[in-house]
Amino acid sequence: MHYKLLGKTGLRVSEIALGGMTFGRETDKNETFRVLDTFIAAGGNFVDTADIYNQGISETFIGEWLTLHPGRDDYVIATKVLGRMGKNPNDTGLSAKHLLSACEHSLRRLGTDYIDLYQIHGGDWDTPWEETLQTLDRLVQRGWVRYIGCSNLAAWQLMKALSVSEQNRWQRFVTLQPQYSLVHREVDRELLPLCRAEGVGVIPWSPLGGGFLTGRFHAQTPPPANTRIAGANPEMEESLAHRATDANWRTLDVVETIAHRRGKTIAQVSLRWLMQKEGITAPIVGVRNHMQLQENLGAVGWELTDEEWQELDTISRLPLTYPHTWAYRHEGRNRM
Repeated sequence: MHYKLLGKTGLRVSEIALGGMTFGRETDKNETFRVLDTFIAAGGNFVDTADIYNQGISETFIGEWLTLHPGRDDYVIATKVLGRMGKNPNDTGLSAKHLLSACEHSLRRLGTDYIDLYQIHGGDWDTPWEETLQTLDRLVQRGWVRYIGCSNLAAWQLMKALSVSEQNRWQRFVTLQPQYSLVHREVDRELLPLCRAEGVGVIPWSPLGGGFLTGRFHAQTPPPANTRIAGANPEMEESLAHRATDANWRTLDVVETIAHRRGKTIAQVSLRWLMQKEGITAPIVGVRNHMQLQENLGAVGWELTDEEWQELDTISRLPLTYPHTWAYRHEGRNRM
């Protein structure tokens, strides 16, 4: 397992992060512990969760695992805040009241006295950035949090937040956690160039397109039952209506060809493309059991050739839109 710096920090994290969204839902406590053991044994040190994942159960499971594994400093624990955690009208959002309370509750569930990376799970239209960022800065000053990050923001929101932090000399976001994969590349347009320019680390969620890039889905065939895509609402990005496009089937064909040639699985090739992309720190893999994790860990320890990587990048690339079309015509630049 290789390690990368997390944005403009000196913190080193494993090139794959383990996501905890399934913990306490599809994955019971015993299997959660087995997944965590497998991940750590493979050299992983970066675990991501959120307070809202199964209403705190994911954090609780991770916390109970940590108590059985001395050496808290060996692990980089990330969690997120935003979603509703109770019936109180203030048990949601990014207000000072909710952030302070939510962080304290996450610390208690995780059984630790600090969180390595505390991320906002999205934006909050009702709370000024100044209130949110000043409170996050206070959490760092208190020692409850080491670094702060964000998820699911638009480029203008991220730039606004970075600017407010800089103006007030507060802690700035060191990471962005967006949805990103070979079949979901919208962040190429604005967010990835911004993160490269500002030194923000990128830790993508759903790097396998909600399971589409696992080899279980085929054109003209209904999705397998009990899969994330089969159960997704039609308006969700991971639904079959959004995933089963001609462009995505063409991408999947290329992934499958390269996987067969290299003796790898479709999931491993898909993760490897992401791991070799400029600006990406670590894709977050979510699994239901340790067998799925072992397959994903097969993306470690080898590389796509430049030609293979470029073939995947080209087949999955988004069409240019304005103002990128103008820049390409007049300057010959295309960083997507």
